[in-house]
Amino acid sequence: MSDECHLCLLGLIVLSSLLTGSSGVDDAHVFISSGEDVRLPCNNALHDCNSTVWDYYSYSAALELIYLGIKKKDTERHERLSLGPDCSLNIRNISKEDYGSYICRQYVNGEQQGTDVRVDLHVLHVSSSQTEISAGGSVTLFCQLCSYAGDYCDDWIHSERIELFWVNQAGVKLTRSDSRYQILLSSGHCIITLNTTLLNEDHNREWRCNVTQRDKVKSSVTYTVKSSESLDSVHLSIFPAEILIILKTAVFAAPTVILLQIICARRAGRKDSQRPKKIEINTISR
Repeated sequence: MSDECHLCLLGLIVLSSLLTGSSGVDDAHVFISSGEDVRLPCNNALHDCNSTVWDYYSYSAALELIYLGIKKKDTERHERLSLGPDCSLNIRNISKEDYGSYICRQYVNGEQQGTDVRVDLHVLHVSSSQTEISAGGSVTLFCQLCSYAGDYCDDWIHSERIELFWVNQAGVKLTRSDSRYQILLSSGHCIITLNTTLLNEDHNREWRCNVTQRDKVKSSVTYTVKSSESLDSVHLSIFPAEILIILKTAVFAAPTVILLQIICARRAGRKDSQRPKKIEINTISR
């Protein structure tokens, strides 16, 4: 069987298991935000990890990551992978491309022991349509749950009771009833979009995307708005109180300075009048 056919067959088997819920000994769904570290458990491990094999499957790849306890060096994930003492698979600095199904198997003398343990990794990732934004302009934020479900996301979300939604800085869920926000959940894909027009007070404001399963928060990603305004407007918007104090001090200090100058001048004149006068003697030469 060719590698392409083998990859397609494995993909169909894992996808069917993902959607129907049929699985091996101990399947798991792990949700993680991009940039974080994750641990994927292997619950069929034997007395040591010399029999452990970790395989990875997605729509575009089928890779062997760990073979009999040793990392494979010909993978892009090599530097970010490590095997825990309990044979769990540790991945550092998760990227959205790391989503997929990870299968843990045990082999002794070339024969598989027990059944597969599959861990489905879902990566939550937030991005923006703009690199530079300012007050008065609009911004669009994309929150994507990268998952093996792919185009079958609607069915998977419904069966697993998974929800994607945005919340504001106070933790209040944003809804379509708020006219300031345009929220769109894409059909067939796990993406929820937030569009809004920025106000002056939105500088450094946070919006957070949450993913829940059966009403329990599994992961979240926070996006902080950094508006690119002119120097003067930034100073005025960030430090209005300090500027106001300086202006008030200048206004009230001016009469005081003038009064002190008058007092000093009068004192100087008084000292000059009390100072003994010098007598100059002109010598006439004969």
